[in-house]
Amino acid sequence: MDKRLKDIQEAADFLRVRMRGAVPEVGIILGSGLGKLGESIEAEGVIPYREIPNFARSTAIGHKGNFIFGRLAGRFVCAMQGRFHYYEGYPMEKVTLPVRVMALLGVKFLFVSNAAGGLNPAFQPGDLMIIRDHINLMPNPLIGPNFETFGERFPDMTAPYDAELIAKAEAIAAAEGIALRKGVYLGNTGPSYETPAEVRFYFGIGADAVGMSTVPEVLVARHCGLRVFGMSVITNKSNFETASTVLNDGDDVVRAADAAADRMCLLFQKLIETI
Repeated sequence: MDKRLKDIQEAADFLRVRMRGAVPEVGIILGSGLGKLGESIEAEGVIPYREIPNFARSTAIGHKGNFIFGRLAGRFVCAMQGRFHYYEGYPMEKVTLPVRVMALLGVKFLFVSNAAGGLNPAFQPGDLMIIRDHINLMPNPLIGPNFETFGERFPDMTAPYDAELIAKAEAIAAAEGIALRKGVYLGNTGPSYETPAEVRFYFGIGADAVGMSTVPEVLVARHCGLRVFGMSVITNKSNFETASTVLNDGDDVVRAADAAADRMCLLFQKLIETI
């Protein structure tokens, strides 16, 4: 057996036993400062990543490093409180392994969230942005021998983010009085924040927000045939001009994400109810 598939299967088998055969409908990946949604789950199990075979360790600020499963909005779900990043030194195979594990467990929908810098000048810290599309500036996780078990060699990415889920989220937000942005997320490797020249370039090519995650997970999720909904919390305004008095800071990002987490949690729960 392909070692990559063996590692995925081992992790899935371990979690399947812990779940006592229950099948999650929805998988959720929570980014920097957004672990609060995990606390809303009626947890039947909370497993540190270090206990799960072949999982990496989450070292990023604001990532708790737990795999949770239980009930949320009447659905059986599994959630990652924190993700793995390419900048942590992990290969893309390891960064995206949990997505394939979720697919083997039976997940059909993947909800992804992140903290992101606002490139669009109209965006303000605390804004919630539905991801309608992305630009990938990271190594593609699908490079290498194709996982025929999961999907085809050349998966289409015309609509990586599910239009029906986006429409439902917009309707829910309107009903709940939650203001939403919608835009394009650009994923780069990090861990350095962007220079003003890079910020101008990214915005110029069509990006509204920038971060260091999410895109690899979405590429693998779509390869597996999962329906994807993505949301960014805008935690800071990116610097278009050199200004040494306005600097990016990881702790500030986590605090800003935490402040917006309640609105994102409500939106995710209401959206999961509709599935």
